Amino acid sequence: MPLNPADVQSMAERYADAWSSHSPEAVASFYEEDGRITINDGDPTVGRAAIAEVAKSFYDEFPDLVVRLDKLRVAGNSAVFLWTLEGTNSGPGGTGNRVKVSGWEAWRLSDEVRVIVSDGRFDAVEYERQIAEGV
Repeated sequence: MPLNPADVQSMAERYADAWSSHSPEAVASFYEEDGRITINDGDPTVGRAAIAEVAKSFYDEFPDLVVRLDKLRVAGNSAVFLWTLEGTNSGPGGTGNRVKVSGWEAWRLSDEVRVIVSDGRFDAVEYERQIAEGV
């Protein structure tokens, strides 16, 4: 049975808030226990503990990280979460430069509105340029 788009919208808003809360466990809680995320065709990260570690790595690099929900598209049990990430690369070894990049996650969702699979994408070249030079 297709998910209620309003439920998915609410989940997406809370997911962006979780990223902005700086709690890796909060981010991971939006995934099924064996949920997975792949970023820019990298190796899949599987399971909540591993997903929490990915979130923590972003917080380490960007102590002031904020993720904003820009738009959401829902079709059945699939959704595309369009986002913007902003922060200062001021963690250990950071450049001190501001970064603002946009991207998306294509989700397959469970009936409980948790992420089963996320395929995340952003412009890695632009991201690295901003880390080196700033926005």
